[in-house]
Amino acid sequence: MKVLIVGANGQLGQELQITAGPNIEATALGRDQLDIGHQQQVDQVLAELKPQLVINAAAYTAVDKAEQESELAYQINRDGVVNLARASQKIQARLIHISTDFVFDGCQSNPYKPADTVNPLGCYGESKYAGEQALQSSGLNDYLIVRTAWVYSSFGTNFVKTMLRLMAEKDSLGVIADQVGTPTYARELARAIWKMAQQTELQGILHWTDAGVASWYDFAVAIQEEALELGLLTKPIPITPITTEAYPTPATRPAYSVLDKTESWDLLQCPAVHWRTRLRQMLNIMATAGTT
Repeated sequence: MKVLIVGANGQLGQELQITAGPNIEATALGRDQLDIGHQQQVDQVLAELKPQLVINAAAYTAVDKAEQESELAYQINRDGVVNLARASQKIQARLIHISTDFVFDGCQSNPYKPADTVNPLGCYGESKYAGEQALQSSGLNDYLIVRTAWVYSSFGTNFVKTMLRLMAEKDSLGVIADQVGTPTYARELARAIWKMAQQTELQGILHWTDAGVASWYDFAVAIQEEALELGLLTKPIPITPITTEAYPTPATRPAYSVLDKTESWDLLQCPAVHWRTRLRQMLNIMATAGTT
């Protein structure tokens, strides 16, 4: 299968390259090679490469900065999706687009199903939902939207790597305990996407994260415990649970953003693996490579 991976330099883009199987002929392009916000460039690249599948892992993900850079967020998260959809339609390619838990407001207390009502709280979520809507109305019939959450990897900047740095630098940390979701190892998300790619009948919206539930505080505690055991940290520091109110940010975040993955697990015949098991796997890779 001939595949174009867009957003090659991001966490997911890099993991997609690592996990591509032998039957995948992948071309991975970063923003410096393909800026999806420019329609003419997208049309030209897709017409030249003629992929059978396009995976859009490109996104504007700076949640707080999006409040001041809304035009750029929409250019990438909405207009870029439209450009990819139209270009994919011209060459009869399938499009798998990655979206986010931030399309929900976090006001319910049970996991969000793909068909549940969306209500984004800030510009980032609004722009990602606008991208979903644009794809659904683009005229491209062969597409799949995959919503995920709390993604981390040994690549790029993410919560796990930020916590490791702060735990090594500081004497104590306060971490938000009243926002709940599911940490997701990007490598396992990538593997799930490749399985979705093989099942060409999958359409519409699916959810994918690892299994289980955690607050950011729970996640941070687990990171420290696992990192100490693997030698990525030399000493423990106190970690204190704090409220969202005590740590104000420009963008409002959903208090509860657990996604219901039941349908995806059934369709892909994947066992549910707890997020802490995946965290341990990723940190072990970092420890083996000698990186933090």
